[in-house]
Amino acid sequence: MERITATLDQDLVEEIDRFRAERGYQNRSEALRDLIRAGLQQVVPEHGGGACVGALVYVYDHEVRTLAKRLTTAQHDHHNISVATLHVHLDHHSCLEVAVLRGSSSDVRHFSEHIIAERGVRHGRLVVVPVALDAEAHGHGGGKPHAHAHAHVRHAGRKSAG
Repeated sequence: MERITATLDQDLVEEIDRFRAERGYQNRSEALRDLIRAGLQQVVPEHGGGACVGALVYVYDHEVRTLAKRLTTAQHDHHNISVATLHVHLDHHSCLEVAVLRGSSSDVRHFSEHIIAERGVRHGRLVVVPVALDAEAHGHGGGKPHAHAHAHVRHAGRKSAG
């Protein structure tokens, strides 16, 4: 590991210390490494065109005219990146959905922005994890070998699968 020095204002240091204590990190270095990784995972895919998996979380008003149908249609129209959706009723008007997405970073972000921009979607956030998609042939539990795609997580700051 390499040691670096950074100058931070006191308010930020106090916030990092609160984060460290609340999450149970043993020291600032561990907390900072995780915060930096999380930040890089969110920033790097914006500039790279590589593959990713993502979780799009959004809340919408199901009473907005045809919104539920438009959201479902959008997922069907993008079945190549839309892997699965979890739907939760929050109250009499609000639904929360978590859409699991897989594909190129640009396609996943474009689709997510389209969903979040729909009239009646009140909140939306995309969490992106960069991956390398590889087709591999192998068997599971003694079964007959077959090929399917695996998504290998790429670590922040690395270009190859890790």
